[in-house]
Amino acid sequence: MSKPQFVYVTYIETTPEKLWEALTSSEFTRQYWFGAEVRSDWKVGSPFALLLDGEITDSGEILEADAPRRLSYSFKHQKFEELRGEPVTRVLFTLEPFDSVTRLTVLHDGFIEGGKYLGAVSSGWPAILSQLKTLLETGKLLNVTRAALNKGFDPK
Repeated sequence: MSKPQFVYVTYIETTPEKLWEALTSSEFTRQYWFGAEVRSDWKVGSPFALLLDGEITDSGEILEADAPRRLSYSFKHQKFEELRGEPVTRVLFTLEPFDSVTRLTVLHDGFIEGGKYLGAVSSGWPAILSQLKTLLETGKLLNVTRAALNKGFDPK
């Protein structure tokens, strides 16, 4: 039997290079990731951190960085007590030119059967990636607040 995973595919009217920058730039992630920023030098083996209001909420290590095609990092949640006991997971972004747009596939795996983390991820990634797509295509954000997103993330 296969392990639980989250997969999301979207098509964004942008280039792989611009999408790569959006995924790896703190200034850009703060806009669509509800104030969160990524920190890394994006070299294999380097640390990865996701910060919100100056606090590390998730951390890991860069597993793969092949700009502008593939980016992967391990991901360990640190914010919600209920999720801290869950194992380290992996996030993999695959960026592919597709006619005049870029196909973005996000695979988040490594979850345990019956764990709470997959549910949190399954409600969070669609909102984050919808914000990313909208921002890249229109220069605007959706009218979704961090408070609304946190309701979906709260594992209690």
